[in-house]
Amino acid sequence: MTNIIIIHGTGGNPEGNWFPWLKSELEKLNCKIFIPKFPTPKNQSLESWLKVFKKYKQYLDENSIIVGHSLGPAFLLNILENLNNPIKCSFFISGFIGLINNLEFDELNKTFIERQFNWDKIKNNCKKFIIINSDNDPYVPLEKGKELAENLSTKLIILKNAGHINKESGYTKFDFLLKKIKEQL
Repeated sequence: MTNIIIIHGTGGNPEGNWFPWLKSELEKLNCKIFIPKFPTPKNQSLESWLKVFKKYKQYLDENSIIVGHSLGPAFLLNILENLNNPIKCSFFISGFIGLINNLEFDELNKTFIERQFNWDKIKNNCKKFIIINSDNDPYVPLEKGKELAENLSTKLIILKNAGHINKESGYTKFDFLLKKIKEQL
């Protein structure tokens, strides 16, 4: 059985965006899905999120898949950097590293992103990275997706006019992502 962990971003929650739909679709494929709820925006910090994630770490093994949206990928980079055993695949949706020139979000996100990542260690701890960003994201500049893909030595998949690939952009389902995950099962 494949364990899949889905990580929301700043201001997000397990019931938001396409997460419940994806969970339902993947459970039909006999996957075990976890969508932790992290403190945000109040008490949001890398430390507080790591505390919540501690109980999910046991589900990471060579068959596991992780999916992060928005700040989720940066959080997952922190997890991957400290794993002892590699996982199967990471899906980073609307992800970024570094500041995004939005004072409110940069302040909330800084403990996750204001650091040097050990890219070699991260790449050794995950067999495949799939990075998906939009060409008109109102929060995350496309350059940030390109930077993430470059650091992970993979290509960037660019969706046209998909906004932040969230509910506000019309994404309560995400068929493209489901198809990509199925290819990895």
